[in-house]
Amino acid sequence: MVNEGATSIKSQRKKNRQEKLLKLIEQNPLATDEQLAAILSASISTIRLDRAVLAVPELRERMRFMAQKATSRLRSLKQSEVVGDLLELEPNKWALSVLETRREMAFRETDMVWDHYIYAQASSIAIAVVEADFVIVDSMRGEYKGHARVGDALIARAKVGVHKDEKYIVSVRTKVGDREIFVGRFIAAIVAENRLF
Repeated sequence: MVNEGATSIKSQRKKNRQEKLLKLIEQNPLATDEQLAAILSASISTIRLDRAVLAVPELRERMRFMAQKATSRLRSLKQSEVVGDLLELEPNKWALSVLETRREMAFRETDMVWDHYIYAQASSIAIAVVEADFVIVDSMRGEYKGHARVGDALIARAKVGVHKDEKYIVSVRTKVGDREIFVGRFIAAIVAENRLF
């Protein structure tokens, strides 16, 4: 009888942990098993087992699925023109991308990432979020608030604000973990085909 009660409590804790795990992954699909384990006060192997039981793929697989879904909605750029990996896209509303930084992105002999990679990711997601055949950045006002290092994953979120005629105000915020490193306000303009040349 005592064992049945203990088993029931253990089973309920497991169920609660798995429900929390699903909510956490829904809120942040880029969370690693290590981060999830720390938040849920569980071991990494427990998180992996829970993910397997719940049929939740590992981070790389989640990212690949998200990228496929987002790029199927992409209209203003080719997938190869997006700097980083486009993970979520709701045209004319919001978008999310991640840029995994590498050694060749570093400034000189340091591990500091060149600022133009940060800007290029933000600029491309500002264009990608606008649903049109040809979009350019008309103007931008931004601020670098921190630095990125080789190995950091840059998470850029774009949000479309007001738009008038063929111009959209797109706010982009780039973070490394919880630390914001770039904030930009882009004016993305739709260019008609007959005005290209």
